Amino acid sequence: MAIGVFDSGVGGLTVHRELTTRFPTRDFIYLGDQAHAPYGGRGGEDIVELTRAGCERLFEAGASIVVLACNTASAIALRRLQQTWIPGMREKLGRPVNVLGIIVPTIEAATGLPWSYEAERNGRLEGEKKQAIDVTGVFCTAATAMSRVYEIEIDKRRDDLAVFTEACPGLAGLIELGAPPEELKVVIDDHVDALRRRIGRHPDKAVLGCTHYEIVADLFAQALPPGVQIISQPAAVADSLERYFGRHPEYELGSSARRDFLTTGTPGPQSDLVAQFWGAPLTFEAA
Repeated sequence: MAIGVFDSGVGGLTVHRELTTRFPTRDFIYLGDQAHAPYGGRGGEDIVELTRAGCERLFEAGASIVVLACNTASAIALRRLQQTWIPGMREKLGRPVNVLGIIVPTIEAATGLPWSYEAERNGRLEGEKKQAIDVTGVFCTAATAMSRVYEIEIDKRRDDLAVFTEACPGLAGLIELGAPPEELKVVIDDHVDALRRRIGRHPDKAVLGCTHYEIVADLFAQALPPGVQIISQPAAVADSLERYFGRHPEYELGSSARRDFLTTGTPGPQSDLVAQFWGAPLTFEAA
């Protein structure tokens, strides 16, 4: 048995690396759906079906828990899979299995509040909001931006935070293809400046709402002014998963420190960009 980590491509390796550091003896299976990456420009039903197929492949390979290390899949597919598909998979496999996302832990980190918390509105009119004292900027794919999940869920918990989302079409694809840092820097600088113009100033905090962006977090840090806190999505996910495992001892997670890397795309060595991020060359096998 193992912990499965799923992403449309290599972005989920940022979460995977943090999880293997936090749970060094556990077994892990990583699956990148590189044949269909990136997901950010796809339609909702397409994202749901691709995510379901990836999770099923990981369960068949022995995963008990699958972490959707993809904001787009978490925003679009997670609830559907948990409500309508997972019960049947548990019955089919005859063992406990589940799919978890990464947006809930990120929102908990951004708000400093548990997911179960919802702010009291004190009878205020719908849509009325306090004068925000902090601004959070979210850089993400077009599909995640269209879902408005960050705006909606953060507003439920903190009405003193303003959230501005900046969709970055094509950026995940460039990172997936191993584009050089100079090319990525131009794109990231443009999106940071576009968000600044919309807000009227830079945000106080930034969420890299696509795990691909974590690979080039240093370029976002360079584009943003000193003092802007970049919330670490991988660390937030690891913290949340540690708490989850404490509450759910029924899941078998393995204990041999096995590490398997699978892809639906072309197997073999990954790009130099991924190797630089990972700290060593990384080779995938065919899924």
